[in-house]
Amino acid sequence: MYVEKRRSGGEIKYYLVHSYREGGEVKKLRRYLGKNLSEKELVAARERAEGELKPRLDELRMQIFNFALTKNQIKKLNDYEDKIRIYRLEDINWARFTEEFVYNTNAIEGSTVRLDEVKELLKNERVPQDSDEIETKNVARAVDYIRKTEEDLSLNLIKKLHEICFESSKEFAGKLRDVEVVIRDGGGEIVHSGAPVKDLDYYLRDFVEWYTENKSNFKPLILAAIIHNQFEHIHPFQDGNGRVGRLLLNFILIRNKYPPINIALEDRQKYYSALKEYSKDNNLRPTIKYLIGQYNKTLKKVSTKNKK
Repeated sequence: MYVEKRRSGGEIKYYLVHSYREGGEVKKLRRYLGKNLSEKELVAARERAEGELKPRLDELRMQIFNFALTKNQIKKLNDYEDKIRIYRLEDINWARFTEEFVYNTNAIEGSTVRLDEVKELLKNERVPQDSDEIETKNVARAVDYIRKTEEDLSLNLIKKLHEICFESSKEFAGKLRDVEVVIRDGGGEIVHSGAPVKDLDYYLRDFVEWYTENKSNFKPLILAAIIHNQFEHIHPFQDGNGRVGRLLLNFILIRNKYPPINIALEDRQKYYSALKEYSKDNNLRPTIKYLIGQYNKTLKKVSTKNKK
């Protein structure tokens, strides 16, 4: 919301304005605050008007962290799931998925462990020799954890996933960062800054509270996209945010009896582009469209349905 001033003759009239987008059209709600108001009077008038507008705004839209969606926009996002076929979790070849997921999610972050080496490590045919190989084993353990845990999304779960992924490879495994972080593109340009260290607790509390209050309003794939993107936006760890974020994506799907998604190394530029759209413009659609493509691609590789 913002205060709009209109000059008429020698008077200044004040309005409280809320803008929102509906079906591609920008609409506004206004409340007249008064004219020629002092700073103190303006503050009091604004507080009254915000209270009056709140019930109307609650009818119009839902707050999604630092932006809002109307009920019609939420419906359109949920309608994207009509484009996918839902397989049962029992139809997933979990060993194959784990190999594919572990290889790709680590390779996206620079791991040099090849897919054939991932398979050897997960079958205990070789002993891990360096941090990349340790993290190969660890991320597989994390996949198993999100499959079996009965706990819901929480700060404890987030820290636990990070701890599992980076135990014995990073000294800050399971610990929130105490340094500022930025994300750079291939040319070294900063494309996103993580939440300030001093605000991390607030961001993460809000993250978990929003999920608890709103999870029933979204279909699983849409909810998973929101949670994944906002987690990456916060970037709560010094390193390893991408891997934990992709685990959280699948945690939401599995918890809702949906098959998991593997984000392929070969498609990472589209993945980064979708995340950038969210961080820059709060635009979820590129991520959802991307995930639908990855969902269908994953199922072709790891579904055992109709392969007997």
